Amino acid sequence: MQSIIYHAEGRIAYITLNRPEKRNAFSRQLVSELKEAFAAAAADDAIKVVILRAEGKVFCAGADLDYLQNLQGLSYEENLEDSTYLKELYLQIYRLPKVVIAQVQGHAIAGGCGLATVCDWVIAVPEAKFGYTEVKIGFIPAIVMVFLLRKIGEGRAKELLLSGDLISAEKAMQFGFVNEIIPAENLQQRVRELAEHLCTSNSAQAMAATKQMIADVPSMTLEEALAHAAAQNAAARATPDCKRGIAAFLSKESLAW
Repeated sequence: MQSIIYHAEGRIAYITLNRPEKRNAFSRQLVSELKEAFAAAAADDAIKVVILRAEGKVFCAGADLDYLQNLQGLSYEENLEDSTYLKELYLQIYRLPKVVIAQVQGHAIAGGCGLATVCDWVIAVPEAKFGYTEVKIGFIPAIVMVFLLRKIGEGRAKELLLSGDLISAEKAMQFGFVNEIIPAENLQQRVRELAEHLCTSNSAQAMAATKQMIADVPSMTLEEALAHAAAQNAAARATPDCKRGIAAFLSKESLAW
């Protein structure tokens, strides 16, 4: 891999954007390597949490200039194939059966902001800016919009998507987009602490099933959602993790996952 760095330490996988000279902007290769890395983390039973981070001062600046230039000469069919390829990455992260934490050390803009959007946690430095700037160049934030509407609701999503303006990490946290703001010198430690807490405190199976339900339920009717919930509740009771957890709870034993 040339555009990212992937490595695992114990039960945590690290995926690091590694194009600092390009502000970690999207290229076809970067998207391809991200898909490969997340697939590797999903397939590794030892991994419970994935940390997505970046080298340099910017988390991700969206599409790079060469990438945008090349798109100008594509047909509709070619553009559709390319946008579908990017859509698959966002959906892959959103539905990944592992918890994904975005460690945002700098600005996350346009598609880069979308990358943070589909993560389960976003922990950012105070200096980070967030925004979907597509409308400023006559483009639309079409794919990331689907996930942002789910995450923060229509009213706040409209403010971000229609203005195209950047917002501070503090405002992003008020919107429910960012979970925590941590000084740069403590960012890595805090993200690591959260990842380790999730690894030791929670069942991997239960977190994966819960994340899957969170993705599925919003598209269901009330009756469908409740029927699905009842079925998932019943299925969860039969899992080894649930049996182990309940046994430990009833016997008042401490449980380390």
